[in-house]
Amino acid sequence: MAASNIERLLAEISSAEDPIEELQSLKAALLSIPLDALTESLTGQRFDAIFFLLNSTQREQVELCVDIIERILMAHSTVDLAENYRDELQEGLTHPNETVKILALTQIGRMVEHPDAVTEILNDHDILEAVIRCIGEEKMAVAKLAIQSLSMMSHSKPGLEKLFHSDLLKAMKDVMATSDIVRYRIYELVVEISGVSPISLGYCANSNFISQLLGELTGDDVLIRATAIEMVTNLAHSQHGRQYLAQQGIMDKCSNMIRDADTDPLSSLYLPGLIKFFGNLAIMDSPQQVCENYPAFQNKVFEMALDPDPVMIGVALDTLGLLGSTVEGKQVLQKTGEKFKAVLLKMSQHASSGATELRVHSLDAISQLLTLQPEQQTEALLALTESWFHLLSNQPMEMIREISAQPFPELHCQGLGIFTAIATQPWGQRLMISTPGFMEFILDRSTGQTKEAKDAKFELVETLVCSSTAEKIVGSQHYISLKTFLREESYHVSAVAAVSTEGTD
Repeated sequence: MAASNIERLLAEISSAEDPIEELQSLKAALLSIPLDALTESLTGQRFDAIFFLLNSTQREQVELCVDIIERILMAHSTVDLAENYRDELQEGLTHPNETVKILALTQIGRMVEHPDAVTEILNDHDILEAVIRCIGEEKMAVAKLAIQSLSMMSHSKPGLEKLFHSDLLKAMKDVMATSDIVRYRIYELVVEISGVSPISLGYCANSNFISQLLGELTGDDVLIRATAIEMVTNLAHSQHGRQYLAQQGIMDKCSNMIRDADTDPLSSLYLPGLIKFFGNLAIMDSPQQVCENYPAFQNKVFEMALDPDPVMIGVALDTLGLLGSTVEGKQVLQKTGEKFKAVLLKMSQHASSGATELRVHSLDAISQLLTLQPEQQTEALLALTESWFHLLSNQPMEMIREISAQPFPELHCQGLGIFTAIATQPWGQRLMISTPGFMEFILDRSTGQTKEAKDAKFELVETLVCSSTAEKIVGSQHYISLKTFLREESYHVSAVAAVSTEGTD
């Protein structure tokens, strides 16, 4: 029945002068059939008329055809697409309408994820070249899909061979020459491919794309330099990428750029990127190693934390939080003595009275600095986090509680996050029970009515209840109240979820 209805609508579309109404009917008919049942209904049907109607300047007609074709193609396997629709997809890649290009690229994206279908695509030079050309398209959505498909295709050796050892390499370089923006899209593709394996990195390096990218780090255009630093940071996400960069002397070059930033009036444009680069490097390798080998990085972070520029402060706070999220990072910061104490005090001031965004950055960094997992809680580390907490203020518990009582959800949640950070530590639990009204504050359901606030309060109470030392320190009565809150709040959340989804089937 469904098949005959589709066949009838296709015939009506073929004979109609203005087929908008008929296209709408076909779209409705296709959407009314479940996708798994649609495949059978489409068997033997020809959709040449729909593909032909894509060649129109009438936007509504084109968009209806796109919706119809998308539904039809989704009902086909990726191997069917590769065997029967390659010509149509290739035409779609050069269509003037971006929605048609997106449709074609989406289907090609499906195919490159399938081992049999990708082989068909790898043997179609014209399609691959058309996908590469799409990286140069004005619409970013089109370029992104092209990059994703080519990146996925390059997960195999045949894909790497096709892209880097054929005249597709020339096509990539031709597209790259279009503009600065497009050049960096090609770099984005190359960096994504490089991250897959050392072999992938080798192909990209031998093509000279990476050496060209690294050369842009020291170019005259500071905006291009800033973008290059971001790309190099992404390249450093893999261990083999970091090894390659070290072999090329890039870490030393970036460290020198930080050291010389004071003499460059435009350094504020690329300095945040350099700091993020070393911050990520420290977390992925070793905070101590990175800070010892590149002292300019650590010194600049402290300097930026005390800078009047909110952008610089924000980057410095995020970096300090990142470093301090690890035990080794905490120890590195502690070794700097008075330098870090001055920064921590400034961080506390920003948390209490800075602009909202700066307060959020500060509170998040403080939370990471104070966090210790149960297995990390040695006597020395507990003493360290306790001393840091008391450096925040003469009355740090009251200071954080005032922030947690703020009507702004982001501040409320970040404040509770700091209490959650110290809730696993015995000294934190002792402070909580000795602070007048604190337990009542935790158990007060009238504060923080947003979902985020309720989740943050629930996490704090759950962290306390799950701590092995909490019952002894806070006492049985408070501990029972906390467990009751947890049980009732958990039931409340579940009940709300059940009500909100009731009847959706």
